[in-house]
Amino acid sequence: MPKRDYYEVLGVSRDASPEEIKKAYRRLARQLHPDVNKSDPNAAEKFKELNEAYQVLSDPEARAKYDRFGPESFEQGGFAPGAGGFGPFGDFGDLGDLFDLFFGTRTAGRAQRGPVPGADLRYDLSVTLEEVARGGEREIEVPRAETCERCRGSGAEPGTAPRTCGRCGGRGEVQFAQSTGFGRFVSVRTCEVCQGEGTVIETPCRQCRGEGVVRKVRRLKVTIPPGVEDGTRLRIAGGGEAGRRGGPPGDLYLYVTVRPHPIFQRQGNDVLCEIPISFTQAALGGVLEVPTLDGRAELRIPEGTQTGTVFRLRGKGLPGLHGRGRGDQQVRVRVVTPTHLSPRQKELLRQLEAEGEGKDFLGKMKDALGRH
Repeated sequence: MPKRDYYEVLGVSRDASPEEIKKAYRRLARQLHPDVNKSDPNAAEKFKELNEAYQVLSDPEARAKYDRFGPESFEQGGFAPGAGGFGPFGDFGDLGDLFDLFFGTRTAGRAQRGPVPGADLRYDLSVTLEEVARGGEREIEVPRAETCERCRGSGAEPGTAPRTCGRCGGRGEVQFAQSTGFGRFVSVRTCEVCQGEGTVIETPCRQCRGEGVVRKVRRLKVTIPPGVEDGTRLRIAGGGEAGRRGGPPGDLYLYVTVRPHPIFQRQGNDVLCEIPISFTQAALGGVLEVPTLDGRAELRIPEGTQTGTVFRLRGKGLPGLHGRGRGDQQVRVRVVTPTHLSPRQKELLRQLEAEGEGKDFLGKMKDALGRH
């Protein structure tokens, strides 16, 4: 069958400029590529026809020959566009690859040869409630990458220096040019010799083996702020891994976990504890010594205290994280019922029970205990 006019295939006039021809081809390539038209059985032939038309009309000599002699001049010998499937590129497979090739997308990112910041690190810090109350310092051990002291981070043995990569000329990347009927296309890839560095170390440092950094366990003093809360994240600037090529170090992040306390429970900036008291202490009152985060303190119990009563010790709690005062300590008392009573103790309790009618029970208890 006779071929369609190539200008008609591209939808341009016979006096169209090269830029108009290229623009028309880009637009139609998006529409007619077989990957876009999988349901069209003729999609491959349409795209092949478009490819042939563009190869001819984008080449000045081929276009002049076409204008003089028509498409028949390309059918027998000589220039045969599209002979291998979809032109010189074969089956593109992925439409994204087609667009990358047509529109100049680079096949590799430009090598990064400037300073590279060091990585951030995480350290899980477990603290006690006493440390939360008073704050202070803690010494921790952090494994991290540090700049090699022998080569000062260059990676080269002292007395030597990295040389410019002969493969890429120090650019860190290499270019590959391909001439086709579409024009000349250039792809850029990271240099496989210097791995994008632009330089090659011929005599690596004996200590770091050319890496410029070494692994060490560094002992650091970190500050625990008073009132720190469970789950708080603290940033230690520059406490992370060393940067490369003069880049700044990363940061160290402390994730705080407050360990459970055997006596106290935290409620915001307040602390709560439960203290057992005897039946006599509850009835007659008195002064108790109770534990606090700062040591021991006295707590006055009034007469007739009931189990579950909560007393407050002002300022014996935790400090605010940002210096906003200090919480209180709440002391809940629990009256312990006596067990394993002696016969005499049982007799006294029976007397109290018998005298309970017509007289204040507490007063009678005082009388009974006062006589014995």
